[in-house]
Amino acid sequence: MKQLPQDYYELLENLQAVDFVLVELTLYLDTHNDDTDAINQFNYYVKERKKIRKDIESKYGPLMQYGNSYSGNPWNWDDAPWPWQV
Repeated sequence: MKQLPQDYYELLENLQAVDFVLVELTLYLDTHNDDTDAINQFNYYVKERKKIRKDIESKYGPLMQYGNSYSGNPWNWDDAPWPWQV
């Protein structure tokens, strides 16, 4: 399997941490839908996730298919490893 720089693993770990926060905030907001502070936190982490994803994809290629991520040229969807393989 292709070896990736340490930066890749750090960015991926940051993305996973932000995803966890977003899941937890989503669950909380499902029952506290008028909590402005939680909504602001959610929106902040949505922006952070977009930044991290953009950083990963600009350096290492796409994370998601079906129109959620662009492909480089040449087509780079078959470049390993996928995020769940590391």
